[in-house]
Amino acid sequence: MPITTIDVDHDALTLTIVAEFAAPKQRLWDAYADPRLIEQFWGPETYPARFLRHDMYPGGQSRYVMTGPDGDTSSGYWEFLAVDAPDSFEVLDGFCGPDGEPNRDMPSMRMQFRFEDAGEGSRAVMTTHFASLEELEQLVAMGMVEGPRSAMSQIDAVLAALSSFAA
Repeated sequence: MPITTIDVDHDALTLTIVAEFAAPKQRLWDAYADPRLIEQFWGPETYPARFLRHDMYPGGQSRYVMTGPDGDTSSGYWEFLAVDAPDSFEVLDGFCGPDGEPNRDMPSMRMQFRFEDAGEGSRAVMTTHFASLEELEQLVAMGMVEGPRSAMSQIDAVLAALSSFAA
């Protein structure tokens, strides 16, 4: 599994996930930038995501729906705050209501994604910033540790397919 560390920092109100991959940084970036690729790994294995939009530029937005094995859904959004290809992007991450629009009654988080060269491959460092300890604890209880662990276990196959395509 590519995840090397998961750190929940209650004092700094952050959750940081570090994962390493046997693929170049550009390939890792491409997996996040292409909506057809990111939906192959974003979300737990049992709740695959479908990206309805993925406008990866400052001010752009993503909308996605994760569908469970019983047909239940959970929708989310990203509002892109910064994009520095192929090194990083930052989003406001939150939940959508049944209408597909951001649910401002649910917590939203600022997420930073950094991509680095690491030996023969690359590393992703994903840091989520929470507004309060209550929100951090609520979202960790809702699966913000288990979900990414499952999602990251799927990305190697996407990166391998990109490698085959590039060859």
